[in-house]
Amino acid sequence: MCTSCGCATGEIRVENDHKHDHAHVDPQPGPHLLDRHDAHQVDADRQLRTHTLDLEERILAKNDLLAQRNRLTLAERGIAAVNLMSSPGAGKTSLLERTLRDDRIGRPISVIEGDQETAYDAERIRAAGARAVQINTGSGCHLDATMVAHGLNVLAPDPGSLVVLENVGNLVCPALFDLGEQAKVVIISVTEGDDKPLKYPHMFAAADLVVVNKTDLLPYVDFDVDRLTADARRLNPGVTVLPLSVRDGSRLQTWYDWLKTL
Repeated sequence: MCTSCGCATGEIRVENDHKHDHAHVDPQPGPHLLDRHDAHQVDADRQLRTHTLDLEERILAKNDLLAQRNRLTLAERGIAAVNLMSSPGAGKTSLLERTLRDDRIGRPISVIEGDQETAYDAERIRAAGARAVQINTGSGCHLDATMVAHGLNVLAPDPGSLVVLENVGNLVCPALFDLGEQAKVVIISVTEGDDKPLKYPHMFAAADLVVVNKTDLLPYVDFDVDRLTADARRLNPGVTVLPLSVRDGSRLQTWYDWLKTL
């Protein structure tokens, strides 16, 4: 179990008008507010929280160690890796498809696809002309460094190439898990609302690049790019924010130019 988010690891597959019951409150509480049973329960809860925190720290520490191994292995072969994160439907796979078909970054691209189920996205990437490995996380809500290590062994990316790690659609847990990537990219679409940095601060604080997708829909939605940019930079002063549209191609060259810097 991932104690950071409560998801179970399950079977990881790498392709090869309201009423409430209110608690009674003593209208004249004395100096001892807890009876003996309550006191024992508080102690038990405190111990559980401490144990959970220790376990979470150990899990993250182990993941960080494995991520560093991934990073060193990739660096030895001159391979750059990008961790692509977003909520479902923001356009991760569509951006990758367009990037592959436009073929403007001057190096081979291969993809590790993370989804709870199906191989749909890996099939889309292959149809766009790149090698892809599908990792199905079952009930898990994010990729971790071990999954990526297995995926890299199967994928065998070319020296000097770019590997894109398309994470499970989720704006919470993927921000916590280092995969060995060189850069983290968060994609937000204008249809999701411009309040996402305030709602999901850890994700935006971790990002090296924030892509604002579907800008062709800006005339039809209530989305303020400047507000999102300001909120993201309060969390992460150095972050680059890149509005673009996969559909109409606007500012995609800026995306390609950013990839070339890796």
